[in-house]
Amino acid sequence: MEMKLNEKVALVTGAGKRLGRAVALRLASEGADVAVHFGKSEEEASGVAAEIEGMGRRAIAMKAELGSVEEIRALVQRVTHEFGRIDVLVNCAANFLPSSVISTTEEIWDSSLDTNVKAPFFLAQAAAPWLRRSNGVIVNFADTGGILGWPGYIAHSISKAGMIMLTKTLAKALAPEVRVNAIAPGTITMPGDPPEWEADFVKIAPLKKTGTPEDVAEAVSYLVSAKFLTGHVLVLDGGRTV
Repeated sequence: MEMKLNEKVALVTGAGKRLGRAVALRLASEGADVAVHFGKSEEEASGVAAEIEGMGRRAIAMKAELGSVEEIRALVQRVTHEFGRIDVLVNCAANFLPSSVISTTEEIWDSSLDTNVKAPFFLAQAAAPWLRRSNGVIVNFADTGGILGWPGYIAHSISKAGMIMLTKTLAKALAPEVRVNAIAPGTITMPGDPPEWEADFVKIAPLKKTGTPEDVAEAVSYLVSAKFLTGHVLVLDGGRTV
């Protein structure tokens, strides 16, 4: 694979498991050193860091509670202290809390907005001076819930719609030095997901198949390297939103 990120440093949040793990490994395979952020999944994040080191790249698993702006700033400070720079910020960490218009509590609302919108903003704010120095890039994770609106996940859908607008606003605010794009995955399945999900996704996606974490990682790789693209939301859903 082309080492297009050689001598670059990526901070990937939520990189211990699932999509974050796939993205961190993909960026490392392209030459990046990676700060592997985790909240609770220390063992998994350490495993990802070990895999990256096995590729000949540098990696450190770093814990931070993204509900705290103080810890967000400390995380970015540690990354720059350990690696000397940040070239790529991938805001992958998120929660996915079910809640209807009736069952949504203040706690669910605050947790959804804090994790899925507030944290990515303050991560971008803290990393911006470093990203400007290196003409870096931010890739945010929205999802199709932020486009379609899911009544069973109302707070989540609103938070992801906020992520889409955050992406567009940051793209304007940080231009021309920093490019900011988002990916909106949907109809993606991963090991451990209920088998009925895949059957449902196959029915609603025109391509009649589900996507994989590797598909997501490939799309993130494209957004990182697409030098004339900013403020864009790349919908990766097998055509579901069509």
